Amino acid sequence: MQNSISVAEPNLYSQRNQPRAIRIGVIGVGNMGQHHTRVLSSMKDVELIGVSDINVERGLETASKYKVRFFEDYCDLLPHVDAVCIAVPTRLHYAVGINCLLAGIHVLIEKPIAASISEAESLVNAAAESQCILQVGHIERFNPAFRELSQVLKTEEVLALEAHRMSPYSARANDVSVVLDLMIHDIDLLLELAGSPVVKLTANGTRSLDSGYLDYVTATLGFANGIVATLTASKVTHRKIRRIVAHCKNSFTEADFLKNEILIHRQNTNPHNDHRQILYRQDGLIEKVYTSNVQPLSAELEHFVNCVHGGNQPSVGGEQALKALRLASLIEQMAVEERDWNPLEWESGSIVQSLTPTV
Repeated sequence: MQNSISVAEPNLYSQRNQPRAIRIGVIGVGNMGQHHTRVLSSMKDVELIGVSDINVERGLETASKYKVRFFEDYCDLLPHVDAVCIAVPTRLHYAVGINCLLAGIHVLIEKPIAASISEAESLVNAAAESQCILQVGHIERFNPAFRELSQVLKTEEVLALEAHRMSPYSARANDVSVVLDLMIHDIDLLLELAGSPVVKLTANGTRSLDSGYLDYVTATLGFANGIVATLTASKVTHRKIRRIVAHCKNSFTEADFLKNEILIHRQNTNPHNDHRQILYRQDGLIEKVYTSNVQPLSAELEHFVNCVHGGNQPSVGGEQALKALRLASLIEQMAVEERDWNPLEWESGSIVQSLTPTV
């Protein structure tokens, strides 16, 4: 793609070597973009310059609400900012993202990173060549419940993992399947928790009567370290569920992302007695792990700003998002074609390598 925009790498430091506010814009102010704009408008070390959206009425309304400039063409926004948050439909992620990166702009782009693996690879390469931050909005990485779950499982021997992410039907994100809309969150989380290459996979799915995309998908993963994981994602469930369960050798741990709650169940069959007479038997203990009340989006955007200031790579950069997208695309393909996993497809190609976690 040709790029006619040339912007010098922004100097983020004043003459006194004090970091100045990072100038940020939001491209796409639909459902998620509205939240980005709201949070950014109140962050320290951030100057919200403006917003852009093809819906002029919505863009003007948002700009007026937060007292910033509106740009009907996002390219006109780029010379005025150091970084952008991109919250446009998935099919536009590549076109908008590549222009921003080639213009020397740091990018936080909503998940999935792109609509195809080839587009995602191009974005990762462009970020490396332009030496720009590319962070992808896998927001659950910043959920306090997931962060605590990660710490809890470091001291446990994990045998199996379960992830359930279900929602009632919504017109939001109706340009992709439930795998790319919802399941990809848990794909990223389970790859992080298992910390091992995927070596086995099965997947099945179904569509609702009025949808051209998969609305319900279940997948089973086998990791090289022996952990088994099952993922279920649905757009047709009449109750919202966000949950990961870990079956461990010495415990059973439940993480509810909606309640921001973690419960650890442990077995304890020691009898309690008084003067050698057994009064009762306790079958188990339940530990409740306290989590913070930090909002995931606030933590995600703060992490992005810190990466831009310090030049550090984000915890969920392009490479990690690309691994999740590769696995999501394979799950989607298997569920659509209703076929079994063929190990030769992985052993002879680059998919195994791409799904191997970075040490």
